[in-house]
Amino acid sequence: MIEPATNSMIRQMFEKPILIFGCGNTLFGDDGFGPEVIDHLRQNHPIPPTVMAEDVGTSIGDLLFDLALSPEKPRHIFIVDAVSGPGHGPGEMFELSVEDLPAQKMGDFCLHQFPSVNLLKELRDGGGVSVRILGVQIKAIPDSVSPGLSPEVSSAIPGACRWLLREIEKINL
Repeated sequence: MIEPATNSMIRQMFEKPILIFGCGNTLFGDDGFGPEVIDHLRQNHPIPPTVMAEDVGTSIGDLLFDLALSPEKPRHIFIVDAVSGPGHGPGEMFELSVEDLPAQKMGDFCLHQFPSVNLLKELRDGGGVSVRILGVQIKAIPDSVSPGLSPEVSSAIPGACRWLLREIEKINL
């Protein structure tokens, strides 16, 4: 379950050089991929002390706004989210740049608000923050509340964790 931002989480967000944000709504099927990756990462892998990994649900816009206004910025932001786009099978993971976001994600990005895309660009271009987005192709997102990932998307969780840890290991801090 998504908890409100705590003072500790907010403090870490401004102190840690590497942030991982799992985006999505666990109540709507495959849209819950990002939060499920964060949960799996926390439960099954040691998280380096330079990293904050948070299930941000659908609230990333507010967090990015705070980061954009802060004089202290992380060096790296990883975003994990469910994506629907052509050319990928359900459960297939792929990296997107901010410019590569599918048109429907620009308006409904599971970063969940259009301003979030602009804030990512601002953090990257004006703040010197490396922004990387790991997407997984959804099988389906239901029209009404229906928790639980499809088997295809669920099977991508361990690979997403391995990818994140491998990419973080490459960063020299």
